[in-house]
Formats: sequence, structure tokens, C-alpha cells
Amino acid sequence: MNVPVETISLLEKLHVFAIGKALFILIVGYFVAKALSNMVMRFNFAHMSNHGQVLLKRGVFYGVLILMFISALRELGFDLSVVLGAAGILSVAIGFASQTSASNLISGLFLMMERPFSIGDVIRVEQTTGEVISIDLLSVKIRTFDNLFVRIPNESMIKTQVTTLTRFPIRRADLKVGIAYKEDIEKVKKILADVAEKNLLCLSEPVPLFILLGFGTSSVDIQFSVWAKRENFLLLKNSIYQEIKEAFDKNGVEIPFPHLSLYSGEASKPINIAVSSSDKEQNDS
Repeated sequence: MNVPVETISLLEKLHVFAIGKALFILIVGYFVAKALSNMVMRFNFAHMSNHGQVLLKRGVFYGVLILMFISALRELGFDLSVVLGAAGILSVAIGFASQTSASNLISGLFLMMERPFSIGDVIRVEQTTGEVISIDLLSVKIRTFDNLFVRIPNESMIKTQVTTLTRFPIRRADLKVGIAYKEDIEKVKKILADVAEKNLLCLSEPVPLFILLGFGTSSVDIQFSVWAKRENFLLLKNSIYQEIKEAFDKNGVEIPFPHLSLYSGEASKPINIAVSSSDKEQNDS
């Protein structure tokens, strides 16, 4: 069957027109998705953290982009039922081939629902401590305090103990202090209370805690706990240690160091040491 040349030319023009229209839809769709996602970030949604706003922005962007992509396929004449069926089969195959990624993906969904931390929080995961800069479907990105980039898979975040250091507005600093056995504990307690009262970063409520931990090898061990706003935690911990040292020196309170005492015979008498002439000559030589 011979097809007229005019008909072939018309079909080619229609095909080129469909491709151009599909490309136009994709290009316009990209800019529309970008504009809508940026517009969403300008609204101050109630009770929504930075993490939630980022997720909403990504959801709007990719949602609009997927709709535009489907519209472009329809313009090209694709049967969407066949395309969706092939996509489903491909998804199953990819799922079996990448079980680790699927596990991280599911773990990421659990993290997003549970929200144990948000972008901007400082967390500690095993030996890693830093600020959360991104929470994605497969991993969590952290910037450590020495400016290193750490990527932790979501599966590890679910299985590992995670401590959020900035979840609550105040934190407690536990200060370990040792004093000599000869010191008056009540006097030391009053000195520490005065130091906490004079420190502007130390909160008066909750009140500081004074806890006797026990008798160490060379000191009476004390825990002195003070509270501070979370943004002042490190400043308080550094300053109050210095102030405690200065207050102890001013009031004659001894901070002991480990030492060893040797006794011979009666416990209260020192050991008599005699140096012979041969030993003295050997030392001189």
C-alpha cells in the first residue's frame, strides 16, 4: 500500500510538533516546580521544623515534576498503563538487587516519622558528634566540629543509640572535682556554691547539685553539677573550671594528685636511708 508523500510529511510534522510540545512541558514544568517549592519555603507553617520545611519543598518540587513528565509522555503518545506496569516491574527488580538501599530507604521513612532530631541539631552517634546538615531518604549528613563531612546510613541510625544534644533548651554540666582528705567538705561546698552564684552563665534554677562520689586513691571525689542554656554550655564548662581553680587557690583548698607513701615499721615514722661512701663515689663518678 502506497502512502502519499504529503501524508508522510504531515505525520513527520505532527511527530516533531509532539516532541517539541513535550519538551516545552518539561522545561516549563521544571521552572514551575522550582517556583512553587521556593514559594512554599516563604510561608511560616506552624509547628514545622527546618527538616519538615525541607521535606515539603522537595515533595512539592518532585511532585510537580512527575506530573509534568507524565503529561509529556501522553503528548508523545505513550500508553501510561504500559509505562506504569514496566515501572512496577523495574522497581521490583531494583528492590531485589539493592536490599541495602531499600533498608536505608525504609529506615529513612521511620526517621522522618519519628523525628528524633532535625536539621541544625547537634547529635552524637557512637564516636561522631556534629551538626545535622541534611536528612535524606538514604542517609544523614553531619558536619563535625572540626569541619569534617560524615555520612551515616539511615539503617545505622535506626540500629545505633543516637543522642540529641540540643533537643532541650537547657543542659547540665557535670564537673568532677577532687579535694584532699584533710579539707573541710562543708567549706568546699560553700566555695563551689559561691562560684556558681557569681558565674553569669550558670542558671539559678534548677539549683546546682553537690554530690560526694566517694573516696579515691588520693582524693575525696566530688561531682558539682550546674545548669546552663544549651547555647552557653561549652562557655560555662570552660569558665567555671577556671573559676573553681582560682577559688580553691584563694581559700587554700588543696587539689591533690596521685602519690605513693612508703612506711617501714611504725606507720608514722619515715624510712631511714643511709648512703655509704662507695655509693657516693660511684654517684660522683
